[in-house]
Amino acid sequence: MRLMLAALAVALPVPAMAQSQTITILHTNDIHGRHTPFHVAPGDATAQTGDPGRSPSGFERSANIGGFAYLAGKVNEIRRREGSGNVLLVDAGDTFSDDLVANATRGEAMIRLMNALGYQFMALGNHDFDYGLARTRELARIAQFPMRGANTLDAGKPIFGQPWKLFKLNGVRVAVLALSYHNTDETGSKENVRGLEFTNGIETTRRYLPRLRKAADIVVLLSHQGTAVDRKLARELPGVDLIVGGHSHDRIAPPEKIGDTWIVQALSDAASLGEVRLTLGKDRKLQSVEGAAHALWNDRIEPDSAMARLVADIDASHLPKMDEVLATSVDRIGRQYKSESPFDVLVGDLMRERTGAQIAFMPGVGYGVSIEPGPVTRERLYTLVPHPTKLVTLEMTGADVLKVLEQSATNLEPGDDLDRVGGLLQSSGIAWTLNLNQPAGRRVSDVTVGGMRLDPARWYSIATNAGMTGGLHRYAFPGRNRKTHEISVTQLVEEGLVRRGTIASPSIGNIRLVPLVAK
Repeated sequence: MRLMLAALAVALPVPAMAQSQTITILHTNDIHGRHTPFHVAPGDATAQTGDPGRSPSGFERSANIGGFAYLAGKVNEIRRREGSGNVLLVDAGDTFSDDLVANATRGEAMIRLMNALGYQFMALGNHDFDYGLARTRELARIAQFPMRGANTLDAGKPIFGQPWKLFKLNGVRVAVLALSYHNTDETGSKENVRGLEFTNGIETTRRYLPRLRKAADIVVLLSHQGTAVDRKLARELPGVDLIVGGHSHDRIAPPEKIGDTWIVQALSDAASLGEVRLTLGKDRKLQSVEGAAHALWNDRIEPDSAMARLVADIDASHLPKMDEVLATSVDRIGRQYKSESPFDVLVGDLMRERTGAQIAFMPGVGYGVSIEPGPVTRERLYTLVPHPTKLVTLEMTGADVLKVLEQSATNLEPGDDLDRVGGLLQSSGIAWTLNLNQPAGRRVSDVTVGGMRLDPARWYSIATNAGMTGGLHRYAFPGRNRKTHEISVTQLVEEGLVRRGTIASPSIGNIRLVPLVAK
């Protein structure tokens, strides 16, 4: 049921409620185009779940999870229980790219599914510009819900219009403000976001907050800033009741409280549906907050039949390509974000195998579903390398290689959470120690290539991708004999899997990461 936009005029006094009222906010984040079920098991089933130093976010059992038919089944169950007029469904961004079908339809598949489920508001994430600004505009017109970002400016104004909306749920006025990722222009092709400006979400919220507090009983931020920045905002800016987060793929349930602000997040990949229940007293003040992240186990949820038919219709023409088996894996090959990633080591090995390079570098990225033992389909591969970024080879001095490694340290621990961008640099053919407790310029040590200590004056052959050489995650790749190849890294990996036939998780341990010790 579509909710009507509440009137913005608030000059007249608002009468007190006759009794306490409870409203429900349902939320997803970082779906990354994932619209069909996938298999998980305890461990690093989706990106970031196995990274050290994080709250446990793995899965406790081996089973199929997720998929829009099951998401719809759970959403509709809660709507029936609470009354659809008392429920708000929102998404915190990184929603419609990074999947084979999503990419083939340039995001439209996900928008059609979200329209059918009745999403009511969405914050634009950094990957929601992966097809270029013009395509994001087209998708915003197709969407039957606002896609916004208060701190994403187009010609000096928030993209696509007013970045907040007032909803009325069970007599409660709820203002929702959308925030984008402030470093979006450093996480993908700069050409895709040319003309846009990405600004500080905390300062943006500070400007909007008085207006939101005047208009509403409850103020909600729908935030793609990441948990660290959401926590920083909660500490520095009182007056926000709830932050529904995204970007960092955390499971924050039950809700976490900082000051008077509650924070929630629902993992990623449509594997989980977040639910927050807010109870207000007669004085319209927030009395209690309860929340859960419902794992969408396929054997425990009744799928929605209409949504299942729509998914099947969308996927029908893509099935032959999706289901083609490229190789067989003998074990799980996971994707990690802020630690050494087995899948990315495999990619680096295939790049060096193809090019003869001594070293391969890939960016640390936080999306993707692990390759499970058994047949490896193209669909599963495309959750991990969805974008056809061109292969690049060049030669770099050892001194410049060291600067690349140091930049990874800066990205992980920049000193200010607002400056954090990307994950750990992934590598093959090189071993190194990264100690985040050392001062800048001395965090990288014990670097060896082919078992020999790195020589700052020597030239080394490098394989990477065009995103990295174009400045992704603030990396710089000076050098000589640079060549951009016609083959994409995705195609290279496809061909490598077919050539090998059988694959296994590569040995890791060449990156020795010493995490920052809290003081």
